[in-house]
Amino acid sequence: MKHAVDSTGRVLRDNVWGPQDEDAARRDFTINAMYYDPETQIVVDYHHGIKDAKAKVIRMIGDPVARYREDPVRIIRAIRFAAKLNGLGFKLEPKTATPLIKSRALLTEIPQSRLFDEMLKLLQTGHALASIEQLKSLGMALGIYPLLDVVVERAETPFVKSALQDTDRRVGEGKPVAPSFLLACVLWADVRDGWAARLKNQHPHPALMDAIDDVFNARIGDVSGRGKLAGDMREIWMMQPRFEKRVGSAPFGLVEQPRFRAAFDFMRLRAENGELEEVLSDWWEEFSLADDNLRNDMVDAVKLEQQQRARPARAPRPPRVHKMPGNNTDPATGTDSAQESAESLDSPVENSDGAAPKKRRRRRRPTGRTGGDAPHQGSPE
Repeated sequence: MKHAVDSTGRVLRDNVWGPQDEDAARRDFTINAMYYDPETQIVVDYHHGIKDAKAKVIRMIGDPVARYREDPVRIIRAIRFAAKLNGLGFKLEPKTATPLIKSRALLTEIPQSRLFDEMLKLLQTGHALASIEQLKSLGMALGIYPLLDVVVERAETPFVKSALQDTDRRVGEGKPVAPSFLLACVLWADVRDGWAARLKNQHPHPALMDAIDDVFNARIGDVSGRGKLAGDMREIWMMQPRFEKRVGSAPFGLVEQPRFRAAFDFMRLRAENGELEEVLSDWWEEFSLADDNLRNDMVDAVKLEQQQRARPARAPRPPRVHKMPGNNTDPATGTDSAQESAESLDSPVENSDGAAPKKRRRRRRPTGRTGGDAPHQGSPE
């Protein structure tokens, strides 16, 4: 069996058809190089795959160093198989695992689009968290693919971890998953921070668009399918501010968007991780499932609530006290002011030297005299 190879031994073309034994030799691992004959009901095993399966060993066919050099993508496949079968107790055979780190540099020769596809297989086959753990345990957490480096670095952050768990769960339940959703979650921190920085000088909508463009250029690069991928991710991100608008016709238009469910699931993850209030995601969940009458009632309720919050609260006025003619009673103390003045004249006055207080006597007006004939103080009678 001959292949077109370059000077380093990397296979350039491997689309040559041959007999079954040659096809088996071109496989990566012994456990996936077995064939089943339905007529004879016999398993044809050229490379002792049954033995390795019973021993729960993942073994490269041939010399691992040479096989990694032939196709460096086998490095990523080895990690993916180890992650996928780890739950069943399978381990990489030492001779297969040892050259992985030294062979990692060969991945720089692989087109970015192919590495991107292999990264998605690591993250979207139901074993995303296990794949990341395998990368760490093998000492290959960084250096395989720049975007995969970001995923590994952020895998323990609550938001990204929730997205990875949600992806694994959906695959396990047989539900479809989209790379746009997972990558939108992984790169949301970059978009959010870039958006916040631009709000100082730009309006919210163009600021968000510019932040998204910067993230695409810095993180995604030129990969096959970027147009569709970028379009879906952009829609998910651009819908996030629209969830804040729950009055008028805005909610009715938003639920009709083709990517509404993906954007809603994204917003729900944000709420579950404390970035938004969960009451907002609960409201949209109910609104998306309601009929038109209930939707109108929900929008009206939000409008009324916003109006009540916007109306300033007035301080209560104190009760007005009306004085009756001739009534000198102090409303605060309930005493008569004239009576207080008279009593103050009869009250004892304490001297400054601490002597016993003297009682102030009120001078009586002499009888037979008018107020104008009263003598001055100190004049003889």
